[in-house]
Amino acid sequence: MRSQEELARLLRQRGIAVAQPTLSRDVRELRLAKTPEGYTDPAEPAAPAPIAATGPRSTKLGRTLRAFVLSMEPAGALLVIKTPPAAAQPVARALDEARPPGVVGTIAGDDTVFVATPGERAARDLGRRLAALAATPDKRLPA
Repeated sequence: MRSQEELARLLRQRGIAVAQPTLSRDVRELRLAKTPEGYTDPAEPAAPAPIAATGPRSTKLGRTLRAFVLSMEPAGALLVIKTPPAAAQPVARALDEARPPGVVGTIAGDDTVFVATPGERAARDLGRRLAALAATPDKRLPA
């Protein structure tokens, strides 16, 4: 549910009438968290956000790759990305936000990002797609 109004409507459909102040208090007591996707129980794992293959996140990823990446090399199921000192964090964050297919997670140091993928082939494919994205200003993430 995206809003308290939607929650109240869903409850009414189930025959439960509730006033808005009561609903607000209940949401607070249940410790539900408001996210861009709607209310969620922070104790439960959140559903993964959709993969952004186009749009501002992909554009930001492309700009970040162009600005900071010195090299990318697959190493087994990892893609190792080298950056100048202090630039690994922005690269890892852009990857985490864009959520390109094949990225399981990232670990950033000072000048190196380890990108975990499901396997060797995925690491090679991801490296090629990111290199293409870095080479094509403001284009969508290649498939």
